[in-house]
Amino acid sequence: MELSTWLVYISVISVLICSPGPSAVLCMSNGLQYGNKKTIPTILGGAIAALLLMTISAVGLGAVLVASETLFFLIKIIGALYLVYLGWTAWQNTNVKLVGTAVNKRTLVNYSFFSLFQKGFMVGISNPKDLLFFIALFPSFMSADLPQIQQYVVLACTWFVIDCTSMFMYARLGSKISPWLAETNRMNLVNRSVGSLFIVLGSALAISTGISKKI
Repeated sequence: MELSTWLVYISVISVLICSPGPSAVLCMSNGLQYGNKKTIPTILGGAIAALLLMTISAVGLGAVLVASETLFFLIKIIGALYLVYLGWTAWQNTNVKLVGTAVNKRTLVNYSFFSLFQKGFMVGISNPKDLLFFIALFPSFMSADLPQIQQYVVLACTWFVIDCTSMFMYARLGSKISPWLAETNRMNLVNRSVGSLFIVLGSALAISTGISKKI
């Protein structure tokens, strides 16, 4: 892979990944509740979801999604509904209590590695930004004249590092503001704010998907 192409790729995905979206909101929310280190399952789930989308695009299945409007429509609708579901569960989560005075020593009731990984993966696999990038733009960074596997490994590793680093920063941001949220009322307010944001994002995705389907 040419250095110039790789640098352009880094620039594009850095803006894409770092811009606030569903995955960033989820990582910040989990970082706030569990601490930045315990949010690693969420981060890994989202990163692995992105690599799966990248693999689908690399082997040519992305073209199938583009050709099948119905399948692509269903994927986006399912993603929108899942975001709304996350918003609803956040609204219902009004009994969060952080244990411990130090952020790095706190624990949280009902912490589950698998549950956080699953949420990160589901949000990542249905992230409209990632879906559009891997299906429409990612193939342009692959050259037919160069070894495909080597190119894929470079692009995948680059994405994974930038993705995990950015989401960890969002989780750390959430963790840093957690002392201010020691009071239950403040925590509930944040949960409902995050929940509302997820519902808005999911609704906007569903509406935009419906409009594009009609067009």
